[in-house]
Amino acid sequence: MVNTFDSQCLDIMDSLADALFIVDKFWKITHFNKAAEQISGWKREEVIGKECSEIFSSNICKSGCVLAKCIENSEPIINKLVFIKNKNNKSIPISISASALKDAMGNVMGGIEIFRDMTNQLQMELILDSITDGVFTVDKDWKITSFNTAAENITGYKADDALGQTCSDIFKSSICGENCAVGICIKTHCPVLNRSITIQKKDGKRIPVKINASPLFDSNGEIFGAVETFRDISEITSLRKQVTQRFSFADIVTKSKNMIKILEILPDISRSDSNVLILGESGTGKELIARAIHGLSKRHRDPFIAINCGAIPDTLLESELFGYKAGAFTDAKKDREGKVAAAENGTLFLDEIGDISHSLQVKLLRFLQERVYEPLGSNKTIKANVRVIAATNKDLKDIVTKGEFREDLFYRLNVANILLPPLRERKDDIPLLVEHFIKKFNTIKEKAIEGITPEAMDILLRYDYPGNIRELENIIEYTFIVCHHDLITPRHLPENLVQKTGNNELNICDEPMTIQQAEKILIKRSLQRNNGKIMATCRELGIKSKDTLRKKIREYEIEMTEEE
Repeated sequence: MVNTFDSQCLDIMDSLADALFIVDKFWKITHFNKAAEQISGWKREEVIGKECSEIFSSNICKSGCVLAKCIENSEPIINKLVFIKNKNNKSIPISISASALKDAMGNVMGGIEIFRDMTNQLQMELILDSITDGVFTVDKDWKITSFNTAAENITGYKADDALGQTCSDIFKSSICGENCAVGICIKTHCPVLNRSITIQKKDGKRIPVKINASPLFDSNGEIFGAVETFRDISEITSLRKQVTQRFSFADIVTKSKNMIKILEILPDISRSDSNVLILGESGTGKELIARAIHGLSKRHRDPFIAINCGAIPDTLLESELFGYKAGAFTDAKKDREGKVAAAENGTLFLDEIGDISHSLQVKLLRFLQERVYEPLGSNKTIKANVRVIAATNKDLKDIVTKGEFREDLFYRLNVANILLPPLRERKDDIPLLVEHFIKKFNTIKEKAIEGITPEAMDILLRYDYPGNIRELENIIEYTFIVCHHDLITPRHLPENLVQKTGNNELNICDEPMTIQQAEKILIKRSLQRNNGKIMATCRELGIKSKDTLRKKIREYEIEMTEEE
């Protein structure tokens, strides 16, 4: 019976994928399975009866022996990484689990140890940790199962912080949810490549990254998770901004030097709590600047409340600003809070401030000086914690001189001053703005307009835009009504716009000319649109070689203002 039991026990142990050996209470090996033979290089008959320390020469033998500790403490030890030496004296990393063997009376008979060769896994971890890209894997429940050193460096999270967490909890990316790259590749069984997104680091800072994600398949072809690599492109993004001089805050898109100077000081203005006065023609984007200041400020989590002072009758504006009590006037049936109360702890944006009456100017001055107000029909003073940003399309200094605007109120508002240039003074921004509005209206109107033809862009560049950016946006919105193809052409532009722009140069469609004359005009206009950049002009005109374009520029004696 004993031989039969030992034979059955040995068959069971040999069927295990993990290595296993058993020792008696004198540390002599009594059982040694096939997996143990494969890892150690020793045959079963060579080790039976010998002490385990003679066979394995582990770095924890003697005083650090795992089996001895688990027997002494009566507690199993699980997944401890140690190094043993095989028969050829080669060091091998293994993960071991050990437990004491006891008889029915609870007396210790020896110990059992299970171990697994970790060479491949450690090599893989070393390879992953040597990669400069962040790499992490998830299971089908979105739980992170591995997190390399580069991922730690990029995100600020340690692997111990990330393992077992869902990837959305760690990265808080701009595509978490339905657009998740990991989710898409698991669902479609296909990789997701070269997507630019943003993630949030442990310190709360958002950074741009480029990602690739692929599904992970087991030996049966079943998906058991996914792997994603990501690369921090903050420096590349910053460099691109410097090279192209293109900055963006919210919907503010520009490469104009004057606008860039304004955007560069916005963080400093935002950190302050001082009043701000934004000046500029109608349609120059004053509210966008105000929203950008609020968004960059410490008040960004609290309300941004805007009120157009020029659009509300003076008799109603005071109650709109400060609210009113029930019975303050005929239709005041119940108390109502004003815009100031609604903006508490946040930002109050007073647009078209130059249109308010003298009587309201007095009340607004008191509010700005003391940050207190009384609702209409109340004698109770309320203290407000609100930052004020004002804007106007009028020349406030001029109307102060004329006595139409209080000088003390002007200086109270004019702590930080921003003067927005009209679009006619920043025409380099027109192509950027057109691209921005095309993307915007493609989303809103569910279309797929790819762009605008050079001829249509040429017309837009020659127009002066009395309505500024708002007018340009309206023009592009109009084209989306009449354009049903891939590109916006001159015939899609408003007819009055085409008539107003006329032609400052020969029209290559209407005037007879040589091919050389037409080519010169096309090259000159394309260079102007592309700010003198050779490669961009080559791509637009279909010229294959930069040298060919430079030769034609010299041949036609075209003046260059800037070159890529």
